[in-house]
Amino acid sequence: MIAGFFPGQGSQSVGMGREFYDEFTVFRQTIEEASDTLGINLKTLLFEGPDTELTLTENAQPAILAVSTGCFRVAESLMGIQTTVHLGHSLGEYSALVASEAFPYADAIAWVRARGLAMQKAVPVGQGTMAAVIGAEDADIETWCREATEAARALRAPGSHEVGCTVECANYNAPGQVVVSGSVDAVDLFEKSVAAKGIRGVMVKRLSVSAPFHSSLMAPARNRMKEEFLSAKDRGLPDSLKTPYIPNRTAIRTSEPGVVFPLLEEQVDHSVLWSQSVSHLLDSGVSRAIEFGPGKVLQGLAKRIAKQKNTSFETLPVFDLETLKAAEKGIRS
Repeated sequence: MIAGFFPGQGSQSVGMGREFYDEFTVFRQTIEEASDTLGINLKTLLFEGPDTELTLTENAQPAILAVSTGCFRVAESLMGIQTTVHLGHSLGEYSALVASEAFPYADAIAWVRARGLAMQKAVPVGQGTMAAVIGAEDADIETWCREATEAARALRAPGSHEVGCTVECANYNAPGQVVVSGSVDAVDLFEKSVAAKGIRGVMVKRLSVSAPFHSSLMAPARNRMKEEFLSAKDRGLPDSLKTPYIPNRTAIRTSEPGVVFPLLEEQVDHSVLWSQSVSHLLDSGVSRAIEFGPGKVLQGLAKRIAKQKNTSFETLPVFDLETLKAAEKGIRS
């Protein structure tokens, strides 16, 4: 059994997908369909940038979805692979669901553009942030988040016009790697509090992001996506699955019809349970995955998760001609 992994925002880079674009018609068609849907020249954005434009949330999200879907289609058509379950990290969940044929690719492209814009607008620039916590237990981080939130709220000036005061676990990426998200003042207090504890091997690293993704502060973005999905239902989109997937929200494999839109809606302002999702995959007996799309981030996380569970797991990336050839060889062996 082979799982399909799909990366999220942060995996983008100028030039991603260039070799596939030059080599494979199906990949070119995938990029062109996204360009037509959005009314932009995605090819230029992907291959010429600039990086400052590509990394904007509203551009990065459809760009990664397009490249990931293109990589999946290339591998599917050339290698004849049969993936049995799909899962994606945050934005990557849309790529996973396109691969599962839950809804049309063009709709997914439009949705992630709307999602990116809504997430960026949900919190004024400079009032939200995220940080990676390395080397700590999940339960400890959750406790520290509650403590920092309470402390930050106590310090807030009455009548403050800033966004809600909170710091929450946003991404459970792997054992010893959790990303927290929230208002700048609460994350500042969280960081100082953890440093003051002086726990050996534990560190907090602020991330270069412009919004507190996957926190309750994203509620306005969640409402925006709810509108999109209600419209999709009115148009009669099926919201069903040809191939099962593991949602970020539940970390449990599902093929049940009618659950995709509610789970995608909730995903916006709730934690990404990636570590739990891969653990569920391992527990179900899957020991191999292909990561479709730019980078090897999910490959690295899967190794850490498998190591903690004392089991073997192989992830083969597919994003250029070299990795495609290696993956084909690995699958056939």
